[in-house]
Amino acid sequence: MEQALDRSRTETVHGAGTRPVTGAWLPGQPAGRRSWFELPEPLKLESGETLPDVALAFETWGTLAPDGSNAVLVLHALTGDSHAAGPAGSGHPTPGWWDACIGRGRPLDPAHWFIVVPNALGGCQGSTGPSSTAPDGRAWGSRFPAVTLRDLASAEAALADALGISRWAAVIGGSLGGMRALEWAADHPERVARLGLLACSAVASADQIAFSAAQVHAITADPHWHGGDYYDAPAGRGPHRGLGIARRIAHLTYRSAPELNGRFGTRPQGDEDPLDGGRYAVESYLDHQADKLLSRFDAGSYVTLTRAMSNHDVGRHRGGVRAALHRIQAPTAVAGITSDRLFPLWQQRELAEGLPDCRQFRVIGSAQGHDAFLTETEQVAAFLTDLLG
Repeated sequence: MEQALDRSRTETVHGAGTRPVTGAWLPGQPAGRRSWFELPEPLKLESGETLPDVALAFETWGTLAPDGSNAVLVLHALTGDSHAAGPAGSGHPTPGWWDACIGRGRPLDPAHWFIVVPNALGGCQGSTGPSSTAPDGRAWGSRFPAVTLRDLASAEAALADALGISRWAAVIGGSLGGMRALEWAADHPERVARLGLLACSAVASADQIAFSAAQVHAITADPHWHGGDYYDAPAGRGPHRGLGIARRIAHLTYRSAPELNGRFGTRPQGDEDPLDGGRYAVESYLDHQADKLLSRFDAGSYVTLTRAMSNHDVGRHRGGVRAALHRIQAPTAVAGITSDRLFPLWQQRELAEGLPDCRQFRVIGSAQGHDAFLTETEQVAAFLTDLLG
């Protein structure tokens, strides 16, 4: 507990009051709806390293059928977590990120499905990541090993074993979650009955890697980064400015130019004068997005998972992308978004054409960019309804 309190020291940020060094969930804080699974043995990583004392936080909705046939795995995006449905509250700083899709009368209805949502390995909302305590009692920090999306799926496979789930009725994810779902289906084809992929790709593109690199550099250039070992910094300061800049860069890739132009144009923020050092309305919007993330996320996890996204290649060590996709046995549904500039529609089309049994290719019409897989609830609900049949 003493260590957790040390890592919760705060600093004053312009206009933001006091902030914890990290927005990670830490031991001693309210658990909320989370449960935990501890892997029974060290996790062998794709790099050849092993990671000891791995725990995954997860949440569930519904009841597992006696034969385990109704289990659905839902995988979150980069800054998501296990809290996919339900209100904000004790232990959960934000409402469920897929509330419109999980719940009574919704496509993922707990009356029928047993829904499992784990926080990704390397994350910061209960699962083992850089902010977690290593075997020596200190935060992992810079010593946390590089992980790949294949490693994340391996940890989740151990969770499935512990829950008694030998085969998922469906594995579903968007963005980073879609990449993880793809790894699941390629690595464990016999364990995935249906596959749902939204706004993702088979391999990271140079454009995506470039955007990710800019975000990582913003964080690691922050003077309070301390090489990733800022959790117990004497001044109690975390790399907030770097993480905030990274979020601003990322958010521009999550939305579209037409949407931003339509919502904000070149209006100033309130009575601020941009010609006299004031902000434009769109700047205020990005500031708000950055502030929200700082309260619930950890810079070390952001770097770890962003690098994992850049390393994404379902064809690595599997004979290339085509061969890897042909390992997948599950009937698959793929969805892309018309205005997505992070994962443009051609990537989902290419993915659908490369899969041996793609039953549905859905184009989500939206001006809201990449985030439409979270916001265009009617279109996404229709996609899930067709997938789950």
